[in-house]
Formats: sequence, structure tokens, C-alpha cells
Amino acid sequence: MANSDKKHEPESDLKRQIQNKKQSFQQEQKVANHIAYWIVGILVILLLILGVLGYNFVQESLQPFDRSDHQEVEVKIPIGSSNKQIASKLQEKKVIRSATVFNYYVKSHNYTDFQAGYYTFKPSMTLTQIVARLQKGGSSEPIGDPNRNVLIREGVTVDQIGTVIAQRTSFSKKQFLTLMKDQTFMRQLQRKYPQLLNSSLDSQDVRYHLEGYLFPATYPYYRGMSLKKLVIEMVAKTNQELLPYYDQIKEKKLTVQQCLTLASLIEREGVTQNDRRKISGVFYNRIDAHMPLQSDISVMYALNKHKHSLTNKDTAVKSPYNLYKNTGFGPGPFNSPSLNSVQAVLNPLERDKGYLYFVANLKTGEVKYSTSYAQHLQKNSKMGQ
Repeated sequence: MANSDKKHEPESDLKRQIQNKKQSFQQEQKVANHIAYWIVGILVILLLILGVLGYNFVQESLQPFDRSDHQEVEVKIPIGSSNKQIASKLQEKKVIRSATVFNYYVKSHNYTDFQAGYYTFKPSMTLTQIVARLQKGGSSEPIGDPNRNVLIREGVTVDQIGTVIAQRTSFSKKQFLTLMKDQTFMRQLQRKYPQLLNSSLDSQDVRYHLEGYLFPATYPYYRGMSLKKLVIEMVAKTNQELLPYYDQIKEKKLTVQQCLTLASLIEREGVTQNDRRKISGVFYNRIDAHMPLQSDISVMYALNKHKHSLTNKDTAVKSPYNLYKNTGFGPGPFNSPSLNSVQAVLNPLERDKGYLYFVANLKTGEVKYSTSYAQHLQKNSKMGQ
């Protein structure tokens, strides 16, 4: 029996060793599992944190670079630029917050057709606004300092535009007025915009063939820009604005020159759009009656000076532009009219009332209309004018 017990002792020790190792392995496995769970948990938390941070970053990057910064920044987009390169350029110029997010935004919305050119952006612009501008296209020339922009106001003459050119550009007024008399340049413009300029170039006794054709707007001027280029942009703008009205002008049996002539008178005679349209009706009635338009604006243009009141000598001045003496439209426009005045020419009011005269109250601006000269004098008297 003693020998038998001794025989089983090694077997019992072996079992205990195996059991101990099994328990030790299980404990190690539990510890390993705990560590794995901790690692996975930490990774999940890190991923969540990164996800939140990433989401916030994307959301912030989709916002304007600086909502309060409205200063214009010029950006050149070279020909052949990829969306990634455009985004990098915009981030470099501090127009957008992130090139990566902008590129993702463009791809996710399938925006295409970005065009090369010179652009001005503001840090306050949204990505939607920036994309819209890139799709519209930029300038082929540097835009330059917006503080040097040339503003052409409604109702100004070529002579007055010359003064603005001298103030806002490197060109003199004399250079500008010389260009306005350059017939070779006029013919070049006519070939480029025949529908716009044919009637002007066909007109006789015209002081400036581009009088009335330099559209009231703001034009960018940059260093190195030619005077011809600046003028071409003004004429191109006029053509663009009048394009929807060419057929209507024909329907009225007017030339563009005649339409702009009436519009230039209406520009200076009427203040409200309603009065402009009524004054348009008066002018049409006088033309149909073969009466002179008798606008003070025409006399001041003939005199080449502004006056608060005209004398009999003034209204008798010998000039084709004097519409106190001459019937019809005269040689051409007297200033650069606004689109509102062009629309008034094409949509006159109350022609059927037979108005042939009008007078504005100098104090209130109210315009009175008359069908006869006697009635006109009576209304003038009531106003003390």
C-alpha cells in the first residue's frame, strides 16, 4: 500500500501543477481582457473626441473666414488650376479657413466650371458666395486698388466724365476728350457694337459720338490699364444694359440715338419714375405736333455750361443742340442717362391727355402738366416762377 501511494503522488502533483497553470492562465487572460477592454474603450473615446473635434473643425471651416472683415482681397486664379489648387490659393489669401474643407465642400456639391481670372473676395463671404463668383468668372486683367475705381454718375456729360477720369486715373482730361474725338477708335467700337452705335456714328453735327453711351456705373481702374480699355468697358456695359430693349426701341420706331437723347433729357428733367414717364409722354406729343422740345437741358449743353436760369439770348443760341429753336431730337444725347430714364422713354404715361407742357416746382419738386401755353403760364404764375 505504501508503494501504491508513492506511485500516485507524482500523478497528483502533475494534476495540481496543470490546475495551477490553468488557473494562472485564466487569471492572465482576465487581466489581458481587462487591458484590451480598457484599450478599446480608450480608443473609442479618442475616436469620439476626434470625431467631435473633426466635426467642429469642418463646421467652423464652412463659415466665413471673418464675418466682420469686408475689405476686398484680390486673388489670381491661373488657367488650368485644379479645385485643390484654387482652394490652396484662397486659404493662402485668407479668404477661406481650410483648403481641405473647401475642396471637400466643392466635391460634395458637385460644383464645377470654375474659371480663371482675377477676382476680388471678402473674408466675410460665405463659401456659397465664393463658389458663385468663381463660376461667374473673373477679370482678364488685374483689378487693382478699389479706391481707384471710376464712378460715372447718372446724368453726367462726357466733359464731366473727363474730369472724373483725370481725378481717378493717370490720364488727363485732355487725353480722354481727344480719344472721344478719335474717329478711328469710334469706328472700331462701331464694328464691335453695331446695334448700339450705328445710329450714333450715322448722326451729323455730333459733339461726341459716345455722349450717352458711357453707362453710369463703377468701373475698376488698375495700374497699367489703357484709357481705351476703360472706355470700352463703359461702352460694353451700355450694350449689356440695353440688350433687352433693342427690339422695343425698334417697335417705337426710334433709333438707339433718339432713345438715348430723350432719356438724357428725361434724366435731368424728372425725379420720380412716374414723372419721368409723364415727361416722356409730353416729349412724344410735342414731336408728333412738330413742336420744339424746349428743354433747358439742351440749351445748357449747347452753351456748354450749367445755369440756374436761362435768358432769351441763351435760348436763341445758334447750335444744333438747341432744342428751343430746333424741332426733332437734335444731334444726340446730352448726358449719360440711367436705365430708368430709358425705360421711361419706352413706357410713356398719359399721352392721351394731350399734355404739351410741364413745369417743376423748384421748392417741392412737384411737376405740373398743361395742354396749352396759357394754362402753362398760369401754373407757372401760381408757383411764383
